[in-house]
Amino acid sequence: MALMSKLRDKTHIVLFVLVAAFVGLIVFEWGMNFTGPTKKAGAVGKVNGEAISTKQYEALYNNLVAGFRQSNPGAEVTSGLDAKFREQAWNYAVDQTLLAQLLKKYGISATDQEVLAAVNSTVNPPAIIRQNFTDPGTGQIDRELLEKARSDPQAKEFWLNAQEVVKRELMVNKLLMTLKTMVVVTDPELTEVVQRQFTTFAGSFIPFPYSYAGAESNFPIKDEEVKAWYDAHKEQFKEDAVRSAEFVFFPLTPSAQDSVQVKKEIDGLIPQFASAQSDSEFVKIQSDMPNSAKVSLSRADFSPAAGQAVFSSPKLAPGQIVGPIADEGYYRLLKIKSITTGEPVASASHILVRLNPSDKADAARVMGLLKKISEELRSGASFASLAAKYSEDPGSARNGGFVGWFTKDRMVPQFAQAVFAGRPGQIVGPVQTQFGLHIIKIEGFDNRQIVASEVARQIKASTQTSETIKRQAQAFQTEAKSKGFNEAAKTQKLDVGKTGDFSRQSLLAVPGMGEAITGFAFKAKEGDISDVLDAEKGFVVTKLLTQNDSGYHQLDAQLTAMIKAELVREKQGAALKVKLVALSKSSGGSLDAIAATDKSLRKVTSNEIRWRDGFIDGYGVDARLVEAMAGMKPNALSQPVQTSGGYALVVLTSRQLAPGLDLAAEKQKVLPQLMKVRQEQFLSEYLNAYRRNSKIEDFR
Repeated sequence: MALMSKLRDKTHIVLFVLVAAFVGLIVFEWGMNFTGPTKKAGAVGKVNGEAISTKQYEALYNNLVAGFRQSNPGAEVTSGLDAKFREQAWNYAVDQTLLAQLLKKYGISATDQEVLAAVNSTVNPPAIIRQNFTDPGTGQIDRELLEKARSDPQAKEFWLNAQEVVKRELMVNKLLMTLKTMVVVTDPELTEVVQRQFTTFAGSFIPFPYSYAGAESNFPIKDEEVKAWYDAHKEQFKEDAVRSAEFVFFPLTPSAQDSVQVKKEIDGLIPQFASAQSDSEFVKIQSDMPNSAKVSLSRADFSPAAGQAVFSSPKLAPGQIVGPIADEGYYRLLKIKSITTGEPVASASHILVRLNPSDKADAARVMGLLKKISEELRSGASFASLAAKYSEDPGSARNGGFVGWFTKDRMVPQFAQAVFAGRPGQIVGPVQTQFGLHIIKIEGFDNRQIVASEVARQIKASTQTSETIKRQAQAFQTEAKSKGFNEAAKTQKLDVGKTGDFSRQSLLAVPGMGEAITGFAFKAKEGDISDVLDAEKGFVVTKLLTQNDSGYHQLDAQLTAMIKAELVREKQGAALKVKLVALSKSSGGSLDAIAATDKSLRKVTSNEIRWRDGFIDGYGVDARLVEAMAGMKPNALSQPVQTSGGYALVVLTSRQLAPGLDLAAEKQKVLPQLMKVRQEQFLSEYLNAYRRNSKIEDFR
C-alpha cells in the first residue's frame, strides 16, 4: 500500500508528464487522451480536419489548474490565470494532434519490446521512470522499488498508463532523429565558422552617416511608394486574426463601509492573537497572507504612512500588538516578537529630468533646466514644490518627489549609491541613471527591524458594493447603446481606454480584462457594444472597433511611418553611395585625402577588429561593417559598404588567424556544436512551418 500511496501522490506526473520535446520548441502534456479525440460529443476545434474533443481539451485544462493549485496552495485562480491555462490547454491539444499526424506521416511506431528495453535501461531511462523511481540519495533508478511496482497487482492501471507514455516518448525521439538526419554541415561551413572565431583584421575606414547624403526632407516619400514597399514585403507582416476595441472599466473599489467592516473583523481578532499559543497556526488560519509568521520587517516593507504608524507606535515592544494599520488595501495587525537592527533603509525625494544623450539640443535643454532648478533651490524654494513643478516622474512628483523607504537593492545602483553615501537633509546630484538625471534629497535612514507575526486582511468590495458598481456599468451600457459609446462616457465623465490590436493569444495591455474583452471581440461585429462583462477586478463594457482576419497587419498610420522611415534610409543610402563613389575617384583611393575634404569626417584606424563579434578597437561594435571586411582585398580602397548607421569606405591592411592555430583540430571541436545548433534551428523552423501551414480551427 505504501507503494501505491507514493504513486498516487505523483498522479499529476504519471498521467500528464511534461516532456520537453522538439528541443524546447513545443512542450506536450502527455495523457491517455493523446492518441486522438475521444468519442464524447462536441469539439473545441480541428487540426487539418481532425477534431479536438471537448473532453481532451478540458482534461488538459483541469490538469493545468490542478498543478497550479498543488504548487500554490491557497492561491486564487484569477480570470487572467484561467485565460492563460485555457490558452495553454488549447495549444497543448493542437500540438498533441499535430505530433500524432507527424508520427503517422513518417510511419513511426514503437514496439512492446522497445518499451520494455527502455524501462529496463540504465543509461537513459524514460522520463516517467526517472521521475517516479529515482533514489534522491544516489540519483540512480531504485530498481527494487521499480520491480515491486511492476509486480504489484494494484499498480496495473499505473503501468498501462506508463507504457503508453513511454511509447509516446520513444516515438518522439525517433521523430527527432528522423528530422535531425536531414541536417548536414559541409567542410566550407566548418572552415568559415572557425575562421570567424579566430580571425582578426587591421585597417582604416571613414564612416559616413545617412545624413551625409542630405536631410531627410530632401527625400520625400509618396503614398504609392509606401504601398508598393508594403506589397513587396507583405510576408514580414503576417499575423493572426486581430481585433481592436475601446472600453470603460468599472473597478471593484471597496466602499468606506467595506473598510469599516474589515477593520471591525480584524479588531475582534486582537485578544485571540495576543493569547495564541502558536502564532504560525493562527496566522495561517486568519490571515490573507498565511506565510507571515515570524518575519523580519523594515520600514521599506510598509507604505510611508503605515511605516510611520508602526515604527512610531508606543506599543512597539516585544509581546505587544500593533495595529490594525491601513496599508495599501490591507489592514495589518502585528504581534511583535523582537526589535533588532540590521542593514539601513533610506527614504528620499527626487526631481527627474529625462535626457536623450544622442540629441545635442535635448542635452542643452536639460543643462539649462538643471541650472534653473539649482538656482531656485539656492533661493530658498522647497524641494517638494520644485519636484511638483519640474520632475518628469509623475508618480513621485504628485508627492513632492518623495519615493518612500527602500533598501539598496530596490533602486538602480547609481541612485542607491548616491543616497546611501550621503546624510539626511543633503541634496545630491545630478545623478545619471537609465531613466535620466536625478537631483536627490536624502530624507532619512532607519536601521531598525522588527521580527513579527502578522495577520493581514484585504479590504475587498462586498457583495452589496459589487452589485452597486455593476448597476453603474449596466446604466452606462444602456446609454452607450442608445446615445453612442463615447457620448455616454462623456456624459457620465468616464474614461475610455483603447486596447490596440490583439489576437486570441496575445495579452492585452489592460490587466485583468483580457479574457472578458477577447471573448466578446472574436464573436462580435465592428461597432457592437458588449453586455457588462465580468473582469478580474471589476466590470467592463467594450465596443469592437476593428477586426482583421486577412492574416496580415494592416497598413495603418504606425506601419506607414515605419515604412516611410525605411524608404528615406534607402534613398539616402543610394544617394550616399553615389556621393562616396565620386569621392573615391577624386581622391585617388586615399582615405586621408577624402578625410581632408570635410572637417566633419573622421578616419578610424584599428589594429584589432574581431570577426567573431564585430568589435572594432577604438570605435565600438558594428557587425555589418566587419562582415563586409571579411570579403575585402587587402590594401585597396573598398566600394561603399553598409554599416549600422550609414556607409563606409574601408582600406583593409591585414587579415590573420590566431598564431599557432590548428585549423583541422578546431574544425573537429566545432563540428558537434555546429551540428547541434543546425539541428535545433532546423527542428524549430520545420515544426513552426508545419504548424503555420496546418489548418487550425478554433471553435471555443
